[in-house]
Amino acid sequence: MKRALITGITGQDGSYLAELLLEKGYEVHGIIRRSSSFNTERIDHLYSDPHVMGTKLFLHYGDLSDGVMLMKLLYSIKPNEIYHLAAQSHVRVSFDVPEYTGDVTGLGTVRILEAIRELGMGNDCRFYQASSSEMFGMVQEVPQTEKTPFYPRSPYGCAKVYAYWLTVNYRESYNMHATNGILFNHESPRRGETFVTRKITRAATRIKLGLQDKLYLGNLDAQRDWGYAKEYVEAMWLMLQQDQGDDYVMATNETHSVREFVQKTFELLDLDWEQYVDYDQRYERPTEVDLLIGDPAKAKRQLNWEPKVRFNDLVKIMVDADLVLAKQELAYQQATR
Repeated sequence: MKRALITGITGQDGSYLAELLLEKGYEVHGIIRRSSSFNTERIDHLYSDPHVMGTKLFLHYGDLSDGVMLMKLLYSIKPNEIYHLAAQSHVRVSFDVPEYTGDVTGLGTVRILEAIRELGMGNDCRFYQASSSEMFGMVQEVPQTEKTPFYPRSPYGCAKVYAYWLTVNYRESYNMHATNGILFNHESPRRGETFVTRKITRAATRIKLGLQDKLYLGNLDAQRDWGYAKEYVEAMWLMLQQDQGDDYVMATNETHSVREFVQKTFELLDLDWEQYVDYDQRYERPTEVDLLIGDPAKAKRQLNWEPKVRFNDLVKIMVDADLVLAKQELAYQQATR
């Protein structure tokens, strides 16, 4: 039985990846932060399966800012594969907490890589680094590939570039099986509600049922390459099944604006978006990334991976799921009046 460690297991990608690995027969370990409230809702359904929790799924308290703890965990678990997904991952927030973002998103990666090296696990443990299309920032070419120069436009993007090159450096310096997955935007019903796509689908479905009046957004003209998170975690697994570590762009090779995402969302709900969406300067970034579109040709060629869920289908998946949540919210309000 292979043993995997996932940082960020309670996030969107971590929860889908945990499901995938459990289905493949892995023993899965996840790192979660200690908090006064539970934040495991994305993986709570796994707890209800007695064949999973306590036998194949194990959660450990930890923090990416604590290198000693990370080394102890790796020594204890001895994972065959590490999927490093945890980060301060909100681009806009990274402008407000740049030092924290650099510590967790950037230095957190070197702490894990150094733990692998110090424990002599380099030959037995494969490492995946969750890199980001935000590293391309002010794009130097269209579409973006594994060879496109980076030009990050946020503290988050800068931290991810640092983590990317650390992964390459440890691969080349210590012969580690270390891989960067340069994932373009990938969404799902499990996306955090402060991220623009989920903010849109959550608000629109609540507006449809009279639970909310307005949706406030920043730049509607920003263009992104949006894919389905559940498909992208399969690509992560495929990367670590290769004979050697490498770097891969994961994308749909399509770009759509935030405005298009809004239009499609409200269209599915038979609403005129312009009646409900207003501009709010507070949601603008100090520096914007205007256009992202990735070319996943290498992943298709070497991993035999390509996205199946396209833009319109992705929006519908998210709207359908959030409409269910909005109906539950409305029923609860009516029952408690």
